[in-house]
Amino acid sequence: MTDAGGRRSRSSAVGDGATPVESEREYGNPYFRTRRTADVDRILLSTLAHRSPEEVFPYVRSFTDYPRYTDHLKEVRVEGNGDAGSVYDLELAWWKLSYTARSRVTDVSAPRSLTWRLIKDIDARGEWRVDPEPESAPPDAETASRIYFEAMYDPHSADTNAISLPRFVSLDWVVEKVQPKLLGEARTVVKRLVADIEGRKRDVELTVHEMP
Repeated sequence: MTDAGGRRSRSSAVGDGATPVESEREYGNPYFRTRRTADVDRILLSTLAHRSPEEVFPYVRSFTDYPRYTDHLKEVRVEGNGDAGSVYDLELAWWKLSYTARSRVTDVSAPRSLTWRLIKDIDARGEWRVDPEPESAPPDAETASRIYFEAMYDPHSADTNAISLPRFVSLDWVVEKVQPKLLGEARTVVKRLVADIEGRKRDVELTVHEMP
């Protein structure tokens, strides 16, 4: 398939067991505004919701609802009103590990963009972006928007003292095990998020623009 600018993109149906696709950095995609450096991994994913940006954005910015979208996020606590400067504590759990990530919203430009940055223990930042894409709406929908999720992080910047690891388990081992699961987790989040936005369940496509 091609995007609005005629560039090639790849997509896979959520839940179909497809494998990660190759990076599109070489295709000149305009959404690649920041390049990956030697020590920073980058994820850029997108999906289509059959609603306008004004309808989509409140769901994207409602971080306290995110535990409904993934089994590994147990609770989200917020300091602030959700605008720039608000801080979220995200309580995560996987295998024998638990960790609370602390994230600050750095900018909100409703209904198009929200940027964030982790403020302790690991170098990570990212953006949720919502672009109108009415030309992609199916016949039974009035309009559509493309939801982009971008995250850039240095997996080796983690403070090992902040994560309680079981005996004989190294942080490198954890990183090695977690990274292959990221795409599957993204598929789950996207499917549940779109169902919330549209008020119904359907097959959802996840376009992978870049993965580590």
